[in-house]
Amino acid sequence: MKKKIKINNKQKIICLTAYSRNMAEVIDKHCDIILVGDSLANVIYAMENTHKISLDTMIMHATSVRKGTKKALLVVDMPKGSYNNLKIAKKNAKMVFNKTKCDAIKIESNGKNYKIINGLVKCGYNVMGHIGFTPQYFNKFEIKGTNDKEIKDLINDAIRIEEAGAFSVVLECIKTNVSKIITKKLKIPTIGIGSSKFCDGQVLVTEDLIGLSGFHPRFVKKYIDMKSIIDKGIKKFKSDVKKGIFPEKNNSY
Repeated sequence: MKKKIKINNKQKIICLTAYSRNMAEVIDKHCDIILVGDSLANVIYAMENTHKISLDTMIMHATSVRKGTKKALLVVDMPKGSYNNLKIAKKNAKMVFNKTKCDAIKIESNGKNYKIINGLVKCGYNVMGHIGFTPQYFNKFEIKGTNDKEIKDLINDAIRIEEAGAFSVVLECIKTNVSKIITKKLKIPTIGIGSSKFCDGQVLVTEDLIGLSGFHPRFVKKYIDMKSIIDKGIKKFKSDVKKGIFPEKNNSY
């Protein structure tokens, strides 16, 4: 049984994604949570959406991230199709925890999966919920919480996820007023992505904020332009080789 997670939401929670040991080593000291997100499908494998990334691929990358994560909690996304029912969810969750040594898994809800979350929690697994724009359930991007029915459904979703035993919940692309209401209603932390400053914490895809993914959603501030930095370094390498300058630091063995 995993140690039950409790996160202090009196201070803003920092969460970023990582898909490799190298990135995890860089961000670990700055983060409360590192998420091996199924955004891996888009960022690393150039897939159109997250629907076809496999559990084995998620486990492979999470295993690498674990090697670079020392301080932060490590959370692994359960990909689409890996928790269709409780039996399948238990089998796959056990595999993820055993192989990656992660601290928790994340499951998208979209008005369902409360029994699955609760069943996994009862087995001793730490589970993070996810509502709003849930990429595994939608093909087209839409902001959520724009009408009375959506608002009611989102609030109910969040409450039921908390009641199911999740230790936190991601609010993705939810209108400001709705994410504010949800955050006030819940005792567990809300972690927003494009869902306002009123959430207890924020999560972003690391490659988006460092300008490496090529994806520029309006809610992501680009803090550095890594593509430009890498381009300059490669140009210098190319120039040195063209000039006959040996690219090794010590010139030879």
